[in-house]
Amino acid sequence: MDEPHPDTQRLVQAAVPDPHAVRSEEQLLALYPTPVARSWAKESSVVTPGYRELIAASPFCVIATNGPDGIDCSPRGDAPGFVGVLDERTLMIPDRRGNNRLDTLRNITRDSRIGLVFVIPGIGEAVRVRGVATISTDPNLLRDNAVRGIEPVTVLVVRVDRIYFQCRRATLRSALWQAPHVDPASLPTPGRLQAEVGAMSEPDARDYDRSVAAYAAATLYEGPSKP
Repeated sequence: MDEPHPDTQRLVQAAVPDPHAVRSEEQLLALYPTPVARSWAKESSVVTPGYRELIAASPFCVIATNGPDGIDCSPRGDAPGFVGVLDERTLMIPDRRGNNRLDTLRNITRDSRIGLVFVIPGIGEAVRVRGVATISTDPNLLRDNAVRGIEPVTVLVVRVDRIYFQCRRATLRSALWQAPHVDPASLPTPGRLQAEVGAMSEPDARDYDRSVAAYAAATLYEGPSKP
């Protein structure tokens, strides 16, 4: 007898409920201990002086937004303090030079909810923020966020709903700040990743890999767009 087609197998598997799947909050809570009170009490609706200092020390954050195709996460990075604190409820994030896909910004035009995670090299705790964002072209904000005399095209203005810190267990388990650097030659290159999905030919991928580092360094804040 012939083996069923893989698509048929997937349909059959999808139709059979997974007995190990957790499908309700009640089931979930039964699996884990009750969190201690301070796990909830540490949340703040304002950016306290301590959180202001931590954000000012962070050179890197990840932005989560909600789009029509699902949840998206996008990294942002610059010199420490690149995310500004306008007041105790408001952050500003300059939109620096990128690939112009605008995934995050497109999502925000449809759904303003946003999540942020800030990390600081050498610090175990991360800072988490939930809020809503608007995209601003306010000339004053653009001017205040200029680097090398170059203004960002837009600035994200984030109204903070909740801010709190994530404990250090993840960074301890990963030894994130103690881990040795990986040899880039041991892992797939950006060119190879694009070739594998048909975005470019193998020769073009090799050319891309030879030039990508220099091109990125030369166009951190300005320069012509590259397809």
